Amino acid sequence: MSREGGCLCGGVTYRISGDLKAPLACHCSQCARTSGNYAAMAACRTDELTIADDGTLSWFQSSPEVRRGFRARCGGNLFWRQDPGDETYVTVGTLTPPTGLRLAEHIFVASRSDFYDIADGLPQKPQW
Repeated sequence: MSREGGCLCGGVTYRISGDLKAPLACHCSQCARTSGNYAAMAACRTDELTIADDGTLSWFQSSPEVRRGFRARCGGNLFWRQDPGDETYVTVGTLTPPTGLRLAEHIFVASRSDFYDIADGLPQKPQW
């Protein structure tokens, strides 16, 4: 199943030609700082992701193994990749609806902020 998505201003778009894994809600401090809250991300194979970029997709090395892709013009948080690795995580809010996806679990809940509760009954992991 092919899926498409893009950033807030539409300057960076992408297409996923393969499957997406069920999304995870990541509550780590890095996701919170890039999104303003927790981030819902779904993994695809990197070789099945095609990114159309007008030159303003930027990659930030947020830790020794992880790079985050965002739109420099509108600030859209789009991707993260672990290097080495063969998967790219896409922020599910940037997918064109309907996505047909359902959140699977919460990760890094030990570092979540104190202004919200997680009450959806899904599994919660203190780390990855």
